[in-house]
Amino acid sequence: MDWQPLVDPLDRTRFPVEPWSFTEVSPDSAHLGQTETLFAVANGYIGMRGNPEEGRVAYQHGTYVNGFHETFRIRHAEDAYGFATVGQTMVNVPDTKVIRLYVDDEPLLLPVADLPQYERRLDFRAGELVRTLTWRTPSGNLAHIRTTRLASLPERHLAVMTYEVTLERDAPLTLASLMINRQDGEDEYHVSGPDAGNPTWDPRKAETFLTRVLQPELAEVDQASGRVAAGYRCTDSGMTIAVAMDHFMNSASEFTRTVSAEPDLAEARFTVQAKAGVPVRLVKLVAYHTSRGVPPLELASRCALTLDRARRSGVKALKADQRAYLDRFWERSDVVIHGQGATQQAVRWNLFQVLQTTARAEGAGIPAKGLTGSGYSGHHFWDAEIYVLPFLTYTTPEWSRSALRYRYTMLDAARRRAGELSETGALYPWRTINGEEASAFYAAGTAQYHIDADIAYALAQYLRIAGDSDFLEREGIDILVETARMWHGLGFMRADGTGGPAEFHIHGVTGPDEYTTVVNDNLFTNVMARFNLRAAVAALRAIEQRNPLAYSKAVARLHIEPDEVAGWLGAANAMHIPYDPLLGIHPQDDQFLQKELWDLDSTPASHRPLLLHYHPLVIYRFQVLKQADVVLAQFLCSHDFTAAEKLADFDYYDPLTTGDSSLSAVAQAIMAAEVGYQELAQKYFGAALYVDLTDLTGNAADGVHVASAGGVWSTLVFGFAGLRDSDGTLSFDPRLPELWSGLTFRLTAHGSRIAVTLVQDSIKFTLEDGDPVELTVRGAPHRIEGPDPVTVALDGQGPRLIGAPTARDIAGSRRSDGSVITASVPPSVGEAAETAPTPPDTA
Repeated sequence: MDWQPLVDPLDRTRFPVEPWSFTEVSPDSAHLGQTETLFAVANGYIGMRGNPEEGRVAYQHGTYVNGFHETFRIRHAEDAYGFATVGQTMVNVPDTKVIRLYVDDEPLLLPVADLPQYERRLDFRAGELVRTLTWRTPSGNLAHIRTTRLASLPERHLAVMTYEVTLERDAPLTLASLMINRQDGEDEYHVSGPDAGNPTWDPRKAETFLTRVLQPELAEVDQASGRVAAGYRCTDSGMTIAVAMDHFMNSASEFTRTVSAEPDLAEARFTVQAKAGVPVRLVKLVAYHTSRGVPPLELASRCALTLDRARRSGVKALKADQRAYLDRFWERSDVVIHGQGATQQAVRWNLFQVLQTTARAEGAGIPAKGLTGSGYSGHHFWDAEIYVLPFLTYTTPEWSRSALRYRYTMLDAARRRAGELSETGALYPWRTINGEEASAFYAAGTAQYHIDADIAYALAQYLRIAGDSDFLEREGIDILVETARMWHGLGFMRADGTGGPAEFHIHGVTGPDEYTTVVNDNLFTNVMARFNLRAAVAALRAIEQRNPLAYSKAVARLHIEPDEVAGWLGAANAMHIPYDPLLGIHPQDDQFLQKELWDLDSTPASHRPLLLHYHPLVIYRFQVLKQADVVLAQFLCSHDFTAAEKLADFDYYDPLTTGDSSLSAVAQAIMAAEVGYQELAQKYFGAALYVDLTDLTGNAADGVHVASAGGVWSTLVFGFAGLRDSDGTLSFDPRLPELWSGLTFRLTAHGSRIAVTLVQDSIKFTLEDGDPVELTVRGAPHRIEGPDPVTVALDGQGPRLIGAPTARDIAGSRRSDGSVITASVPPSVGEAAETAPTPPDTA
């Protein structure tokens, strides 16, 4: 077959290929929302969208602090017992990005400005957004401008901005630096962004508040130093925030400063008699501190500590520390694709987004859109555990531990939620910020009980790879035990009357595929529940053998009964795993095959994603997937399925998968590579790689798809390098794309770091730090030790299958009852009325 390279979909006249940055060389007001997301800066605690420093026109002015949220009463049209009652939404905190420029009293307005030169660059190694432009003012003067913005990685609560202007002719110049509470007033001109008031319904967007959110409690100015501080308390959640900013003007030209502060607007204004060729440079330091209820005055004191330390360090040292932090990150986390410049740039942009979401998230979770936009209301889903934590576990395990501790702090709330649903143990919320369920649509929310197993899976993987027995013994075991209890209580044993052994069934759940809800024996759920139950048993046994005292404490703390653990293992071993021998596949659930196929090939592109164009009940009646449910299960629990089963299931489910979920492409890419559809694997890899860079899902303006960004790493390492670890060992079965000359990355396991280089005819391992590492390559064991690399020859890159599976191969197949599977497209809005028969005249 004539293999084609991964197509680069970016406009390279606007976004040139650069290995260590993402650069825009011409502004485009038609795609404000997307570029605000693409050029956002964040550190896991503070996030700032890529709005121009001058403010004004924007899709969404956004600044966010991880975990800082408002609550509201969820009003159901028809309420019922156990429905989620209190929603949570991430708050747009006071915006300090704004620095306005006036020359000859004329403002720089980017959309209409005469810009002979423009460049904006997100630098992956420096960790800052740098913009350079030349503005020809209305009077003909040329202003050469350079701005920088970073959210500090070493200093969690600090953001640093600079604004430098050099004029070609003498002129009066003013820089006005602002702090604006946009959450409660759109902006200082009361102008909403283009997304405000958009009538299009989209469940991926955040809720809108109709009343004031941030109640002002502090607004003060220190006239001597010019420091400004503001403090607020959220109306309903009671959370508090303080923001403070310092400024330093560096210029040989004369200037004056005025500072003022009101509850929702503070300003530091610098008026300069600028001289030609003499730079005017403003440095802006900003600190954010938040709390569940500490008075804003106390938080303002913490801001002062942050700013005082930053002032002593100076901007040069702060940027040097930022660079050193990122040097260490890339040393352990980079994935090098040999000779693929455009792809390499996109990979690094995605990995940088994971860094920006997780690095300093300490004590908070991993929002689905990170800190780059308000999409999904800032909620945390299962995305983090399945798509982000593997990258963290293998590169920066302490960040993975932090995310898992966040789940541990939610355990009491999860226990209460399980009780509300008449279950034992703990049931984690489907979407949340503070640990309480925030999903108002239970069928595609609370019913996704698999969230428990997803968390347990990520925890077990972390424990295997990091070897963190301390976390397991003190906190992790509590998660494993309480989630195992939930599964044991939720399911039940049943014999089918044929004399065979009883099986363990789980009814009334929703799997990852949200186009099929509240079903019995969802395969993904059953497979992952089995994993969860076995992981809890194995963890308890390991603690008992390694640390009897910790085991005794866990038994007492969790009130574990003697026969309880045996019950979990019995349920796991008897778990019902659906299988249809006639079709030779695993049904997604016990009724899935009774439905007819949705003919995706005949569905207009204008009707995608389906959830925005068809009522859920319409979608639920068809064999159609939002994401690859069974396929994902076979990746995560790879050792539970044979190669033949994986291929058969991929062939059946891949043509039914819409890709309406940004998550799906990752699992499809990994499994397409494993079963042999190498070209298709690259296609899905491209979909994950460019989901935000080219706005494939149409909602990049609402923030980065963080799970997809983390999944890029998984696709490269689990997909193309063929790493599996579900049986407890590191094993490789590579699938390097035919047109790639090589792939290099690093893995950290049990404190040791190895470098892995995969080329077409071999895979090489080098121990860079730590003790020897045991692994296998296509079943053969190898020990990586000492300074000399271990090179293993490869006989090809696995099977190569031509083309891709299609729904035409399924339509016409017969079910076990003899009926034929058919395919069709249901009528969309308006079509049903046009084709419906005319009712009889009863007049």
